[in-house]
This record gives sequence, C-alpha cells and structure tokens, in this order.
Amino acid sequence: QVQLVESGGGLVRAGGSLRLSCAASGRTFSRITMGWFRQAPGKEREFVAAIYWSGGRRYYADSVKGRFTISNDNAKNTVYLQMNSLKPEDTAVYYCAASKYYSGSYAYTGDYGYWGQGTQVTVSS
Repeated sequence: QVQLVESGGGLVRAGGSLRLSCAASGRTFSRITMGWFRQAPGKEREFVAAIYWSGGRRYYADSVKGRFTISNDNAKNTVYLQMNSLKPEDTAVYYCAASKYYSGSYAYTGDYGYWGQGTQVTVSS
C-alpha cells in the first residue's frame, strides 16, 4: 500500500515562500512520476509540477514556472515543492501524487494512481 503524506502548508503573505514536502512509503520508487496538483474552492484540481523520479526531468504549469521548483531526495523517498514569490491566486489545497508506472504523461489527474491527503496553502494579499 503506497502512502503519501504532505506537510509544509500554511499561511503566508504575498511575495513570501513555502516549501511543501511529500513523504512516500510502501514501495520502491523508481521509474515513476511524482506530481503536485492544487485545488482551489469551486475549481477543478489542476497540475502544478511533476518530476520523473529516476531521471530528474521536471515539468511545470505555466502559472508557476520560474517561481516554483520541484525536487526529490531518493534517500528519503521525499518530493519537495519550493514555492517562491507566492501570490493570492496560489491559494489552494496542494496534493502530492505518484504514478503507478512511468508513461511519459504527467499533467492529468488520471496519470496518477496514488494521492496524499492534501495540505492547505493560503496566501494573503
């Protein structure tokens, strides 16, 4: 059973930074994609960033490119999302996700088979 546990959310002022962590357990993580999604009230869950666990390839939504950085620590089975220059429109519940295998697709919720419980990020103006 794969478990993903997010942490690091909170309240921050516009322009500030937060780092989200996603601790993964339950299987050997290699040749899969890890992603971050977010969901604001009344909106659909949207792609934020993804990383290919073994190869380091990284992908970002246009709305966060240049401000957010995804990374992983193989030894700790943890994925991070460093968020800088935060804006009020970044306010959402952020979810960590893991694919069951590598497919090359990364921006859709259907690409992932495992999800964390989410962590709230609130950016005040």
